[in-house]
Amino acid sequence: MTAGNLTPSYTHSALKTLETEIQGLEALKAYLDTPIFRGALDRAITAMARTEGRVIVSGMGKSGHIGRKIAATLRSTGTPALFLHPGEASHGDLGLITEKDVVFAITWSGETSELKDIYEYCNRFGVTLIVATASAESTAGYAADICLTLPLVREACPNDLAPTTSTTLQIVLGDVLAVALIEARGFSPSDFKVFHPGGKLGAKLSIVDQIMGIDGAVPKVGRNATLSLATIEMSRKRYGATAVVDDGDRLLGVFTDGDLRRCIAVHDLQDRIELHMSPNPVTVPPGTLCTEALRIMNENAVSVLFVEDAGKVVGVVHMHDVIRTGIV
Repeated sequence: MTAGNLTPSYTHSALKTLETEIQGLEALKAYLDTPIFRGALDRAITAMARTEGRVIVSGMGKSGHIGRKIAATLRSTGTPALFLHPGEASHGDLGLITEKDVVFAITWSGETSELKDIYEYCNRFGVTLIVATASAESTAGYAADICLTLPLVREACPNDLAPTTSTTLQIVLGDVLAVALIEARGFSPSDFKVFHPGGKLGAKLSIVDQIMGIDGAVPKVGRNATLSLATIEMSRKRYGATAVVDDGDRLLGVFTDGDLRRCIAVHDLQDRIELHMSPNPVTVPPGTLCTEALRIMNENAVSVLFVEDAGKVVGVVHMHDVIRTGIV
């Protein structure tokens, strides 16, 4: 509050902006039901998926900023891509484009003069040119091998000038292409991890076989081991549990600190461990995401999971190992 007056609220402006941009997205969604747009989109995705080179994204001004983001999203989801500034392209960087590449040019009006050298280069060397524009009957539209014609929409700007709704449509189109290419290329979470090794995202994509204890670190005893021997094995290792396995290293059960406390006062330490183990324990395969392993631990109220591959015990992971990856 200032000078006795309420601070002005811009909620109305915010809602109007959102409503205008949502209307733009609804128009784009409606375009997907038209045979012309749907066919062009399918051809564009196929061309990007089959290219032996890269997707070269270009655009000027706000479209250029959107183009940089689209190229970054494509790269991080398994499609080799880079952004080429049209001004730099005209001063030597056209040589970056090869005949194996696909060029994706973004221009709302279709008359961005800085892109014309790129169009001519693609035409001269037979490079597939995909254009996203709101005007199919434009320089860009006529130059394109594949034209993704976006709906003409009102900008959220009160003067209908500043790129707002139009750039929203462009960035959503980029996401449409990237997600479709993820599916077309069969890009998996493990592939994603290769491109995102750092930060919280990298941690969430960690898998169990990257953190599990293996070989001599895995606590395990045979089915005929005594309660005493199993307790010693469990104490020697740091997991607070030991696997009980048969002669083929197949998991028969698990003996934990909790099991020991429940039976130590009433049973002979020379009893066979098979009589006191917990049968049918929860296990995971090596390729399990750490986030999924943590969920399984929480749902089953356990702090240790043994890892099985082809029916054999190959590792062990503790909840503390999972937490140390940084996923929580």
